[in-house]
Order: sequence, then structure tokens, then C-alpha cells
Amino acid sequence: MSQNQSNIREATEWIQSKIQVQPKIGLILGSGLGVLAGEVENPVKLPYNDIPHFPQSTVEGHAGELVVGMLEDQPVLVMAGRFHLYEGHPLTSVTFPIRVMKALGVDTIIVTNAAGGVNTSYEPGDLMLIKDHINMTFQNPLIGPNDPEQGVRFPDMSTAYDPELREMARKVATEQGVKFQEGVYIGLLGPTYETPAEIRMCRFLGGDAIGMSTVPEVIVARHAGIRCLGISCISNMAAGILEQPLSHDEVMETTELVRSQFINLVKGILRNI
Repeated sequence: MSQNQSNIREATEWIQSKIQVQPKIGLILGSGLGVLAGEVENPVKLPYNDIPHFPQSTVEGHAGELVVGMLEDQPVLVMAGRFHLYEGHPLTSVTFPIRVMKALGVDTIIVTNAAGGVNTSYEPGDLMLIKDHINMTFQNPLIGPNDPEQGVRFPDMSTAYDPELREMARKVATEQGVKFQEGVYIGLLGPTYETPAEIRMCRFLGGDAIGMSTVPEVIVARHAGIRCLGISCISNMAAGILEQPLSHDEVMETTELVRSQFINLVKGILRNI
């Protein structure tokens, strides 16, 4: 057994000793979107610093805990806060929770993020269904020896974001009257916001939104055979589109404005899974 396998087992067994339900759906909540964790019924809250081998989240707007319980009659495991490469974590740590989710029995993940709008038809506060992504971190969490028990050597990413889940999410959004964009998410390394020239490049490449997370998590989830649904909150327009400086405060303010819409949308999706 590799060291990583041993760490996954230790973390999994520790979490199992603390919870009463077996989660089937994982939710990863991005900057300012952690409020959804407060909707979980009979929650068991597990701070990351208590879980064996879990890294620590250092970003404002990320609570840094797992919340396990029921949400819309679904057994869920919620990551209130995630890990990013720009925090200095290696890819194995950034994606470690995904491996633990799989070991706990999670088969579907809803991954969310706050993203900058690259598509000029978008507006801050829009919600975007991720139909595909472009990995511009130029790193891949599957580099290195492959464990066939965790997934195949060359996983197919042609449907990284599950088509059936996306269709269902669109129907839920329509029923709720939610303005739901659909586009391509580009993942970059960060932590700096992109320059206007970099944003023009991303638009040329086919990107609609841009951020600093999500891509490594989805790669590992698909490697593990977990279905993925991705939702971005367009928290600001990317550099050069509007003549104003960018800040994390703006990200938090925008996600606060769409809080109820976001919660209702995810709850509606959970009811239909």
C-alpha cells in the first residue's frame, strides 16, 4: 500500500467514526458560497485541522470544515472551503478530499466556484453551468505512478461534466426562473488576477469564465469514476472588460447578493438527483 493510499484510509476511517450517515453526494463550496453548508440538517462538523492528513484552507470566505448530514433528503458531504495550488499545497493535497469522498461512497460531486467573467455578455451575479474546462495551470494531479484501484491510467475527459446532470440542472434553473449561463471554465494557477492581455487570450481560446480552482478536483473525480456537475458564480468581470480594479472583497460582495438564488438552485438540483 502506497503512502497516499494509507493516508486516504486513515482519513476515511476517522471520518466514518464521527458520522452516522454514508454520504452519496459531495459538494465543494467556493469563495463566499459556503453559506449552503448551513442548510445541512443534523450536521456533523469536522474541522479540517482535526482530520488526519487534511491540509488547511487559508483563504477568506472558506470556513475550512467538512459538514456531513442530510440536505433535501440526500446524504451529503459538504466541503465548506477548498484547497488551492496558490496556497502552496501540492496537487496531491489539493485533491486529497476527492479521494476520501470516493472512499466514503460518494458517487456524485457538485463543485462550485466564484469566477471572473470572460464572456462579455455575462454580468456579475450570473450563475454559469460549466459545460467544459481548459486546464491552464499546466499541471495535472494524475502525473506519476497510476494506482489502478483508483482509476485508469488514461481517463477520458470528453464528458468531464456529466451531460445528464447538466440537462437536469438546466431544467431546475428554468423552473426557478434563474438566469443560467452555460460556458467553458478556464482554470489558472493564481494568486494574481489575470492581466487584460491574458483575458483576451482566454477569450480567444474559448473561455467564458476564469478562476483558480475546480479543474484539479474534477480531473481526480473523473479518474475515480465520480460524476461531476459544476456551477460558477460570476463574481466580477475579468481584467480589462470594465475599467475598475479587481479585489477579493468584490467577489465576496457579489456572492452574498446571489446567496438565496444559489441555495435554491442547488437544493432543487439535489431534489432531482
